[in-house]
Amino acid sequence: MSETTYSIGEGPATRVSLSLPEGTAEAIRSRVGKREFSAFITAAVERELRGQVLDEYLADYESRKGPVSEQARLRARQVFDEVFAEEDQWPAVG
Repeated sequence: MSETTYSIGEGPATRVSLSLPEGTAEAIRSRVGKREFSAFITAAVERELRGQVLDEYLADYESRKGPVSEQARLRARQVFDEVFAEEDQWPAVG
């Protein structure tokens, strides 16, 4: 039996137990409703994980090559915005 590995946002849904402060849970419910609660949490966790992956990559790159210039940062932001907007994934910042 082979185990399948999934990337962030892929694979079948699985149940997990999650504890949140009541105020946070109520704020989510009031914003998205009870039926969209899980989708909201999923999207938030996926954004956080992707951000951490990018942060780790940038830290690794800078440790090997030195600081990234502001010009390179702006170009990278533009490329990410274009690619993710085309693929209808991460929303482009406008």
